[in-house]
Amino acid sequence: MADVAAKARKILVAVDESEESTYALSWCIENIFTGGNTNDALILLYSIAPRAVYSSLDGTGYLFSSDILATMERYGNDVAQCVMEKAKRLCKDLDGVKVEKIVERGDARDVICQAAERLHVDMLVMGSRGYGVIKRAFLGSVSNHCAQNVKCPVLIVKKPKTNGSSK
Repeated sequence: MADVAAKARKILVAVDESEESTYALSWCIENIFTGGNTNDALILLYSIAPRAVYSSLDGTGYLFSSDILATMERYGNDVAQCVMEKAKRLCKDLDGVKVEKIVERGDARDVICQAAERLHVDMLVMGSRGYGVIKRAFLGSVSNHCAQNVKCPVLIVKKPKTNGSSK
């Protein structure tokens, strides 16, 4: 009987500046990519928040010059590059796994859901900041939105609390 190669998996990991995101990526590397399937692909996705549009017509009088807008654009790109380099370093020991970096601009909820659909990933892995009910109501939950809207399985990795308690 001929050996059948394991099906290649495409795992999308949403990364950002947070400790929770770093923890989720580390957890994914340690727990999902342990089988040694060299056909697997790990896709790192970072979403640069869209620029806010300001107008002097809204009564506030704020209007940004092109220099300020260019500086804001560079800053967003620099942050994205730093996050991706840190994520890539975490992946350095993944033998045989193809690691791809994608940076897109837009609301993280939409960017992640659209990328999961477009790339036909087998799983989406995300960190959770663990907002309570009130904060989640005001700020929204990217992981909750994605879990409700993508078609593939979603693994939300919550970083354990480090306050010294036994739980």
